[in-house]
Amino acid sequence: MPRLIVFILTPQTVMLDVTGPLQAFHEARDPITGDRAYRTILASSHGGAIMTDTGIPLDTVPIADLDPDEIHTLIAAGSDETLNAIGDRHLIGWLEEHCKTIDRIGSVCIGAFILGASNMLDGRSCVTHWRWCQRLQDMFPHSRVAPDPIFVHDGPVWTSAGVTTGIDMAVAMIEQDLGREAALAVARSLIVYIRRPGGQSQFSLPFEHQANDSTGRFDALHGWMAKNLHTRLSVEDLAEKAHMSARNFSRSYKSATGLSPAKGVELMRLEAARTALEQTEKRISQIAGLCGFGDDERMRRCFIKHLGVAPSDYRDRFRRV
Repeated sequence: MPRLIVFILTPQTVMLDVTGPLQAFHEARDPITGDRAYRTILASSHGGAIMTDTGIPLDTVPIADLDPDEIHTLIAAGSDETLNAIGDRHLIGWLEEHCKTIDRIGSVCIGAFILGASNMLDGRSCVTHWRWCQRLQDMFPHSRVAPDPIFVHDGPVWTSAGVTTGIDMAVAMIEQDLGREAALAVARSLIVYIRRPGGQSQFSLPFEHQANDSTGRFDALHGWMAKNLHTRLSVEDLAEKAHMSARNFSRSYKSATGLSPAKGVELMRLEAARTALEQTEKRISQIAGLCGFGDDERMRRCFIKHLGVAPSDYRDRFRRV
């Protein structure tokens, strides 16, 4: 029998969180028989039509009507109202009761919060959309949130980043079930990578996202740094500009932004280089000098470290001109 894939929908489910991986499973064929390898069911807390974020409803069956022994994989889709959905005791209670019966459980985007509310992320590595990673870690402190991967699987629990990464996760699940050739056939059919280069950080805004000075104490300093990235910007330089001792500055800056001064400078240089690659035709070596990397090899190492892609590859994907 084809393996049963169940998608859990909640109000305002993101359409692509469902239809992306659903299409991947639909394309998959048993490598021996050539038959469809999966069958799919859409389910929700009480069944009926669930309105998606696009305004198009999707029909679902009540989750209580499902036999957990028949489910091979259950995937919680993300939703614009996921944080409301985690208060649905009927849904969360069913998942808590039956999660150990199901072979594999996954989530797309902020569907990870549903798994967290069902105690499935405790002690496990996981991921969600980069904008929500810190919130996920704060709400479920016993989880280990990795902010960069496209998807993570820790034992039977799989989580994926944002929206289209549900397709990446589904292709990887197909590879686990049916082998590389079957997964490659799906990837070719959908015109996607079987392994997407880099992580989700290449789509985020590193400095704005990771260095959030909620007090605004260092706003003026950040403005000055942005205009002087081509200079040394040592801790002593920054402390002098902030009219503080180097030790006090380092401690205060880390407390306000969550980053060391050196990391703050590195991420600001990275953000400036990304913007230059996207919006200008300057040579990579030029950009490296203007952003304070010194040479293009140091900039390349920084891009690989944080984004998983080289500057030239980043430019090819995100150039706006």
